[in-house]
Amino acid sequence: MSTETVGFQQSTLLQRFSFLCTTLVQRYLPDPFLFAAILTFVVFLIAMPVTQQSPMQMVDAFAGGFWNLLTFAMQMAMVVVTGHAMASAPVFKRSLAYLAMTAKTPGHAIFIVTLVSAIACWINWGFGLVVGAIFARELAAKVKGVDYRLLIASAYTGFLFWHAGLSGSIPLALASGSNLDVVTAGAVTQAISTNETLFSASNLLILAVMLLVIPLLNKAMHPSQAGEVVTIDPALLQEPPTSQPSHPLTPAEKLEHSPWVNRLLALLGFSYIISYFVEHGFALNLNIVNFIFLFTAILLHDSPKQLIAAVAEGTKNTAGILLQFPFYAGIMGMMVAKGPEGISLAGAVSDWFVSISTPGSFPLFTFLSAGIVNFFVPSGGGQWAVQAPIMMPAGEALGVPAAKTAMAIAWGDAWTNMIQPFWALPALSIAGLNAKDIMGYCLVALLASGLIIGLGLVLF
Repeated sequence: MSTETVGFQQSTLLQRFSFLCTTLVQRYLPDPFLFAAILTFVVFLIAMPVTQQSPMQMVDAFAGGFWNLLTFAMQMAMVVVTGHAMASAPVFKRSLAYLAMTAKTPGHAIFIVTLVSAIACWINWGFGLVVGAIFARELAAKVKGVDYRLLIASAYTGFLFWHAGLSGSIPLALASGSNLDVVTAGAVTQAISTNETLFSASNLLILAVMLLVIPLLNKAMHPSQAGEVVTIDPALLQEPPTSQPSHPLTPAEKLEHSPWVNRLLALLGFSYIISYFVEHGFALNLNIVNFIFLFTAILLHDSPKQLIAAVAEGTKNTAGILLQFPFYAGIMGMMVAKGPEGISLAGAVSDWFVSISTPGSFPLFTFLSAGIVNFFVPSGGGQWAVQAPIMMPAGEALGVPAAKTAMAIAWGDAWTNMIQPFWALPALSIAGLNAKDIMGYCLVALLASGLIIGLGLVLF
């Protein structure tokens, strides 16, 4: 019997299952762009008979939605670029290195990165995606023997928590009260406080169980046999050193290397940041998160020249975002396109789940339908626009509280992100990995979290 076989037999059942999932994903999961292309073909072919639309109508729906995510794509590209620029600053890197030194073992590293990412994503999803991936890179450089793929996957599993957190688009939309009667087809006419959604006893209980189970689950998946661990050379994670000119500096070059340019710009930026929080409180969105990242990077870098180099390096990681986001916008266009009878493919999926629901099972089926729709409409706001007019009136008719129905949609939207590479792109760009490197571990997290959330929605 080979050493590899003996090692596999000595692994725990969970380790063997995660190894199987990783092997299958490595073999069969396509590149994220090919995944988007396959989804495009699938939606195109299914939507025609379901919605009774012609091929040319589906082409028009695809093209009509293709550029609808341009603003969002730019925001996500800036998340990667500004986050990278901030993390590559010497002071920030030293701070992360100090925090990473608290992890003494691979298991501890996996646990702490999951916890940090989950809390950061609960505060703000854009902040969490970047901070989790950056912290994972630092842990990989400091902790010997830690599996790099599982480390990045663990950072990404923190994204499970975002839609039940402070930046959750659905609970915030309910709290705002804006156009609720229109969006929910008359089912909700008044604002619903976050005390009934984000801070309800049932939601907090699900969060607490998830916050305990997911870090422990990720830690338990770490291979126990050294031969099964995929590590990375810490030297590959180091940023290229900034070069200093060897000749006497010209006046222009002195400005390029002057710290005062950055400090004055930072003063301007942080004056606004302080003003923003005084006026709006802790209301984070992508624009203010990117603004904070950028001006923190400006402050922490020693000169404009150093900042430009960091931004140029980070820009290399945005190719996947710029290429794939328009295709998902096109997919969304086909999913919401209505045929002559007013039926869309996204609506048909939701209607089917409604048809088989009872008052007790409706939150669970709402959660499952949201998970399916999220494959094709990977946007919290887009998902709410698609499902709210169907699920909210159905919940009202069955006597299910509107807040519970909305949170079931929110949890479903976050849940299947574990096997939808759309949202993993920023983290993968920072880590320098492919989706197939982490999605096997994320599949295990998907199964565990689905059980926790589903039970929570049914029992509470």
